[in-house]
Amino acid sequence: MGFPGTWMTESESMVYRVVPKCACSSIGQIMFYSDHGRFFDGDIHDANDGMHKWAFDSSQQLITDNVKAHKSYAFTCVRNPYTRILSSFFDKICGIQRNGKRYRGNLVPTLIQKYGIEVGSPEDGFDFDQIQSFRRFLLFARDTIRWKRPMEPDIHWSAMSGHISTFIVNGGTYDHIFFTEKFNEGMQVVLDNCKTAHSIDLANIPRFNESEGHGPKRAHPVEDYFDDLSMHLVYEIYKKDFQLFKYDFENPGNKMPIGEVDLEEVHAKLGD
Repeated sequence: MGFPGTWMTESESMVYRVVPKCACSSIGQIMFYSDHGRFFDGDIHDANDGMHKWAFDSSQQLITDNVKAHKSYAFTCVRNPYTRILSSFFDKICGIQRNGKRYRGNLVPTLIQKYGIEVGSPEDGFDFDQIQSFRRFLLFARDTIRWKRPMEPDIHWSAMSGHISTFIVNGGTYDHIFFTEKFNEGMQVVLDNCKTAHSIDLANIPRFNESEGHGPKRAHPVEDYFDDLSMHLVYEIYKKDFQLFKYDFENPGNKMPIGEVDLEEVHAKLGD
């Protein structure tokens, strides 16, 4: 299986296991800058050179050799499951993608037909009942993860622990797992542990939020989207994420972690 979702700088200064919807655009751009002294012009997910990605056949052996020998500092980044699934909904379900189309072609029409979801459109200013539609989307997300119906779960809403575990199961070891909510603090730890060709001032780099601006803005506080049933569904999907990455299940309004990630626990529980 190898190391899907793994990126590595060309200099092999650092290795990153991508977790979708967890600042991956910013992290990828920082990695690119650390080697080249400039940011990639465009969405870093579209970069076909300048860094190693598991998706490139030419990078796979280099990544495998590096990760299995633990030659470089390896890290990943996590996010509160409540805000992550909300972000997936607004970006992937409601938003128009950077190619000008809806995400995954027939996905949104399927959701409208089978789950009664509304998503609005740029023409109507994305005017729809966000809370009702999001809660119906949660049922769909749970169905994809629990029963793989009506489709396989998508990487943007499948559990973080699932993404993170493949790296461990196939022979990798994390040196650091940090929080999107404490991005500069966590990313600084990574940079402090790596020799990079170009230094980076995290306080002054732009934020690369590629999903912003092509869909509706969230109209309500996070906690308004989650009633008792929604919280139950979120826990069913993301129980391991809450437990391993120390987020507050009881209060959807608290996006901050309530503890530090225990790397030994993560390796033990996700390495089976």
